[in-house]
Amino acid sequence: MKLFITGIGTDVGKTIASSIITQALEADYWKPIQAGDLDNSDSHKIKLNVEHHNTKIHPNAYALKTPASPHLAASIDGITIDLTKVIEPTTENHLVIEGAGGVLVPLNNTDCVVDLIKVDYKVIVVSRHYLGSINHTLLTFEALKYRDIAVSGIVFSGDENKASEAIILNKTGAKCIGRIENEPYFDQNVIKYYADLFRDNLLNL
Repeated sequence: MKLFITGIGTDVGKTIASSIITQALEADYWKPIQAGDLDNSDSHKIKLNVEHHNTKIHPNAYALKTPASPHLAASIDGITIDLTKVIEPTTENHLVIEGAGGVLVPLNNTDCVVDLIKVDYKVIVVSRHYLGSINHTLLTFEALKYRDIAVSGIVFSGDENKASEAIILNKTGAKCIGRIENEPYFDQNVIKYYADLFRDNLLNL
């Protein structure tokens, strides 16, 4: 199973969700495009958060120096992101693929993050509760639907908001994988706790 983890925006909890899903499935992990924080990248965070001998963390196709939209970070590095060079790693294991920002984050003058999603990927959307998050979540679903990309499930991040979650699930028909609380910290034990909660829902996608 190949799962593409995207979010309704930046800093909504994609990497924590990716850690939990990687742990739950004892999966491999791949972040195709990393922009900035190369010494403390999302791949580094997965390595710290996940405790599985079966997990291999595959190298980025592009590791860009500037923490910015990938198209700008690439330009600053003097390169252009070429999707033909974003080659999915070969593995017999489950593979968790983490996007950058939201689905319409530009990679170059023509392609966006959504163009990284292949037909055999199961897409999981991470939604974090804040004023405006319902709109951002529904827009994300609409953008994916417009491209005939089905969403396999949604993960809610942050304090419970029953009204927001209910209307999002009602309007999208999405399957809820689970909710990640505003924990004081995330370490391997906390990740394993959520992995146990999410595992059955993930395996039933």
